[in-house]
Amino acid sequence: MNDLSIKLFSDLVQEQLERITKMKQNAKPTDYSALNPIIIGICGGDGIGPAITKAAQNVMAFLLESQLKTGKIIFKEIIGLTIENRAAAKMAIPADVLEQLKSCHIILKGPTTTPQAGDNWPNIESANVAMRKELDLFANVRPVRVPELGIDWIFFRENTEGPYAVGSKGINVTEDLAIDFTVTTTQGSERIIRAAFEHAAQNNKTKVTVVTKANVIKTTDGKFLDIAKRISKEYPQITLDDWYIDIMTAKLIDEKRRKDFQVLVMPNLYGDILTDEAAEFQGGVGTAGSANIGNQYAMFEAIHGSAPRMVAEGRDIYADPASMLRAAAMLLAHIGCQNEATVLTKALDICTVSERKLVITGRDTGCTCNQFADYVMQTCKSLWTV
Repeated sequence: MNDLSIKLFSDLVQEQLERITKMKQNAKPTDYSALNPIIIGICGGDGIGPAITKAAQNVMAFLLESQLKTGKIIFKEIIGLTIENRAAAKMAIPADVLEQLKSCHIILKGPTTTPQAGDNWPNIESANVAMRKELDLFANVRPVRVPELGIDWIFFRENTEGPYAVGSKGINVTEDLAIDFTVTTTQGSERIIRAAFEHAAQNNKTKVTVVTKANVIKTTDGKFLDIAKRISKEYPQITLDDWYIDIMTAKLIDEKRRKDFQVLVMPNLYGDILTDEAAEFQGGVGTAGSANIGNQYAMFEAIHGSAPRMVAEGRDIYADPASMLRAAAMLLAHIGCQNEATVLTKALDICTVSERKLVITGRDTGCTCNQFADYVMQTCKSLWTV
């Protein structure tokens, strides 16, 4: 192993040890009820992101009309988190954009483009991964509900560790050998696992399922599983079961078994895989929202990509805003606007499942993004008066 590879690995280990020191400081969660105003950052992102994020902002503005008028809640537009700006700065999140993000309490973010091998962009880190690390958004929370199939799942995905933590810092040891790394810490594992158990306890759930590949990846996944077993002893009313990621992907589509799952918790990569699979049950990744929660900040987003081809073909006006609207409902609940969140969630169930007066197809064969947002607002209005 050459000296440069040793130096790179040493720097990586030191970086993670410093991160552990910060986690041990254990910042208290933000009390949104004590904030005046609550600043919601609106970040459009790339591709179809600006269109669907604006639609979600309009729906939130409708629901939060009184709070916006009194100044209790403020929308702040975040400028510059685009692939063009990030590529020019050669940074996942340029410093001035990060400063804007940190001036907000909570963020609604559209999808961002991550460079891939062979495209025209420099090899910069995913903006999502960078934001999760910079704002310490350790819990990725994704609910999936399909009542007619007996599905009521909520996934707690660790958001700042695993292979994504240092995904851009692998080492090309020689021309023939490339090595990437995965990171698991006691502190990072404890907080996401405890968040899953706390959610279960507060919502009368009886089971938490931990997903790993601890039979093969014995050190890091083994650590995650061992910590889950230890924490589970603090919640005797909740059953812990554990599954390996490969069989778990099969059991989610097992009609008999899938109804048994309630709260699921897992390391980063497995959560990324499972939540996309799970979203297919309620109509695909375009229908699912995602929460990224830390102690000081929180960010809510769609779970799908930026769909640049839709923009290139002039179809961005037909993009489906449902995932962003689901994320907006989760945001509203997180800041204490539970009535507004409940109304929006019910409206989305009506508009996307039971009634479906307007349908999004991604083309001119369906309605536009803005027409669908108007449909959701009208449905919300009818629910307010019931």
